[in-house]
Amino acid sequence: MDSVALPGEMLTMPEAKETIRPAVPDKSLRMNLVSTDCATKTVEKWDPKDSLGDVPSTQHAIQTLDKTISSLEMELAAARAAQESVLNGSPLSDNMKSTESTGRRKYFMVIGINTAFSSRKRRDSVRATWMPQGEKRRRLEEEKGIIIRFVIGHSATSGGILDRAIEAEDKKHQDFMRLDHVEGYLELSAKTKIYFATAVAMWDADFYVKVDDDVHVNIATLGNTLIRHRSKPRMYIGCMKSGPVLAQKGVRYHEPEYWKFGDPGNKYFRHATGQIYAISKDLATYISINQHVLHRYANEDVSIGAWFIGLDVNHIDDRRLCCGTPPDCEWKAQAGNLCVASFDWSCSGICKSVDKIREVHHRCGEGEKKRSPVIGIVKWKREREREERERDIEV
Repeated sequence: MDSVALPGEMLTMPEAKETIRPAVPDKSLRMNLVSTDCATKTVEKWDPKDSLGDVPSTQHAIQTLDKTISSLEMELAAARAAQESVLNGSPLSDNMKSTESTGRRKYFMVIGINTAFSSRKRRDSVRATWMPQGEKRRRLEEEKGIIIRFVIGHSATSGGILDRAIEAEDKKHQDFMRLDHVEGYLELSAKTKIYFATAVAMWDADFYVKVDDDVHVNIATLGNTLIRHRSKPRMYIGCMKSGPVLAQKGVRYHEPEYWKFGDPGNKYFRHATGQIYAISKDLATYISINQHVLHRYANEDVSIGAWFIGLDVNHIDDRRLCCGTPPDCEWKAQAGNLCVASFDWSCSGICKSVDKIREVHHRCGEGEKKRSPVIGIVKWKREREREERERDIEV
């Protein structure tokens, strides 16, 4: 928050005893004026063009400050919401208690893979391709600050056979994030909202990603894409689209509240396609704080776009997040332009992904050698370490 001068305050200027000149370090910009009556004096010659080189660094500083202020405002709002919850007799969640009591480690991004009870084969195909397993996943978390989890709620009959199957699978792989949510396709908007609220409570990350379990992802390429936007506040990154509002009942993606979007034939506002998108921490915190009053539309991608449409949000349209399956993503990889994510638009994911995702990974994946450097994430880690050292010095 900006500092302001208090009413009635006056600034007392010192008496000028001699001419004050701006310091210009470059001696080549100085010229000597010689007079018969006066001693030699040095006069500064200033060229406005000389300051243009400072514009990029100034803009970067402003963006960094803006993001810091935005983050502080979101954290303050979250703290107030937690305080009100306690005062109203509603205890904090176990996740929030653990993060508050143990202190929060910083992470780079959290990738939540949306999945369903019936998608066991899809999950196994993801584990066998782009999602690291065992020690590799642990090192990804510890060394690169990247969390990856399958996201799922509970069945209508809590503790039933479906829930027990997920518990057994999680015991084997330890890669699930369970939500306080009843699963159902028509409840996907609610599930997404709860995912972001839960993730931001569990992990303090710069970015939170939502991806479907029938999409192929190149993790390092995703990380190097997001790191470029880390210094900016309120980032909403994905493949932006604006499809028609479907008023006719019975069709896929029917919008029951079509009348809110104007006359028949209108299109939605711009929003990221639901297969994969990322939001920055301040937006995830915004969702967490306001989750009880955020309206849910029939389609999840429209819902999250609606939550941001009235905010000062930076919409980033990056088409590398929506490449097609081979040959599309393969041609781009051969040209040195690796895709972040690949899927088939006709199927809203990879068609028959259980059988096809291995081929996509082989032909379009970054592979172990390409994944290991993750230059941008290494830079992020060094910045984090520097910030922690500076914070320790201040303390």
